[in-house]
Amino acid sequence: MQINQQEILFPHENIRDIQKTLVLQMLSVISNKENLIVHAPTGCGKTAAALSASLTFALKNNKTVIFVTPMHSQHKIAIDTLKLIRKKYSTDFKATDFIGKKWMCLQKNANELSSTEFSDFCTSLVKNDACNYYLNFKDPVKKELCLNDLNEVKHVEEIIKTSEHHILCPFEIACENAKQSKVIIADYFHVLSPSIRETLFKRINKSIDNCIIIFDEAHNLIGKCRDLLSSSLSKTTIDKATKESQEFNLNLEDELNKVKNKLNLLSYSLNINENEKLINKNDFLFEENLILRFEAESEIVLEKKQRSALRSVANFLDSWKGPDYGFVRILARNFFRSGKPYYSIVYKCLDPSLIFSTLNPYSTILMSGTLNPQNMYIDLLNLNKIKTVSAEYKNPFPKENRLCLIVPKTTTKFTKRSDDMYNNIAETCSQITNSIPGNSLIFFPSYDLRDKINEFFSRKCEKTTFLEYPSLTKQEKQEILEKFKANKEQGSVLLAASSGSYSEGIDLIGAIKCVIVVGLPLAKPDLETKELINYYDKRFSKGWDYGYIYPAIIKAIQNSGRCIRSENDKGVIVFLDERYNLQSYKKCFPADYNFEITLDYLNKIKDFFS
Repeated sequence: MQINQQEILFPHENIRDIQKTLVLQMLSVISNKENLIVHAPTGCGKTAAALSASLTFALKNNKTVIFVTPMHSQHKIAIDTLKLIRKKYSTDFKATDFIGKKWMCLQKNANELSSTEFSDFCTSLVKNDACNYYLNFKDPVKKELCLNDLNEVKHVEEIIKTSEHHILCPFEIACENAKQSKVIIADYFHVLSPSIRETLFKRINKSIDNCIIIFDEAHNLIGKCRDLLSSSLSKTTIDKATKESQEFNLNLEDELNKVKNKLNLLSYSLNINENEKLINKNDFLFEENLILRFEAESEIVLEKKQRSALRSVANFLDSWKGPDYGFVRILARNFFRSGKPYYSIVYKCLDPSLIFSTLNPYSTILMSGTLNPQNMYIDLLNLNKIKTVSAEYKNPFPKENRLCLIVPKTTTKFTKRSDDMYNNIAETCSQITNSIPGNSLIFFPSYDLRDKINEFFSRKCEKTTFLEYPSLTKQEKQEILEKFKANKEQGSVLLAASSGSYSEGIDLIGAIKCVIVVGLPLAKPDLETKELINYYDKRFSKGWDYGYIYPAIIKAIQNSGRCIRSENDKGVIVFLDERYNLQSYKKCFPADYNFEITLDYLNKIKDFFS
């Protein structure tokens, strides 16, 4: 069905040329039931373009738009865009916003549970009629009153607040509202997890083959798919399950000891100089009756507690029976902070297409500001090459507002690491940040490397410094950002990890004048990485690129993207490692980065800001 440009439901008064091109391309792809992989940097208006194109088509062709994103902040942007469309065109459509069920739950401390623990906890409450929010949802009058209050497009926080007011389950209310919705905003796992997708789509009366699915921040897709099919079990979890058995008189100590003893026997096979080894499925198999008994007895625990280690053991043993192809099985020796070792066994997915290829939507849009090289995503997600369109858009912000430098002066290459090199990196970073008229953000390949370099940097830097730490809470992360932003006039420096809390998903418009990416954020050359390289080599003859190099460059580009977030931002991006000067690395960057390779970086920066 052809759609006139005048019919497009664009949220803003004016549409820029780049947005118009993007909208029309998305409409064409959706109309032809194709896939689109689009690299579109910050400022292209991806969210507005994708929602206007897909909603325009969906309303005329009785389709549903599913917009999925890994970031909670992006949910609000999507909902606000839909509100603008609804208001501008007086179009009466519904939209529903979902986040993880545990984050929507009104039960005390529910969000402290893991996803699996919460699922078991929720199932147990419902089964035993122990959740008033769920029981009240069964009252048709209360349900209708609540739904009437959600008649417009609402952000998930508004859904939760309204449901709490009516003492109803927010997730159940969202599912009910979604039945009549033309747009669903959701998290990745709502679509990617086979079990969650099947349950949710059945609940909301949607069929995936009638849906247009938009994957926002699609550079995360490969990792998310692999994680969803991966699982692990540690001796600590088995010990917790044993305590549960004793506490609830389940008499499972002998059976759990069988599991623990088998893990201990495997751990003895590790040489003193190795911390991991490949193992086979048969090395850790248990009879089906044992797993079923663990599952059944864990129900008793879940009736009294929010989580059950026994259920975690059962879930792992069940998943361990899965296929060998596309997976790797690893025994690992890890260490507590005290230095005491502990052992775990891992069943890790290598092939993201094992999940992604199970999707069969009407049309799929993959979009990100970091979606290069696009052939990698087509290969790894097993997309139909004939039915997939690739597109790359240039950065829409003024070129003169960004200075991209490669400084081939130092390296974080493992064989060259030493106190002298850490000191040299610290010297270069301090020279740069001391000369920047404002805030700087420095990304390091790891926290450990950051701390070693910071021993020297802290003595050389003339500005206030802030450190990001692993596993920050949402509040702690925001507090550091607020202090960092407050110093933007005199300038401060935030030292973070490439895969940490600040690597993506933060918009500090006008607050950052410089980003330094120290080294290459390569994955640890552990067994998983080696097996990943081998697997991609066998399938695509590109193991080194797909399994090692490209993921590191994607992280580096994501890090650098924290600098220029609006057309008025002006800043310097520095890639500090001699390896960035190699063609094999440079070719992975978008063409519009326009690098300057220089050792005269201080004068370049001075001239840029003057």
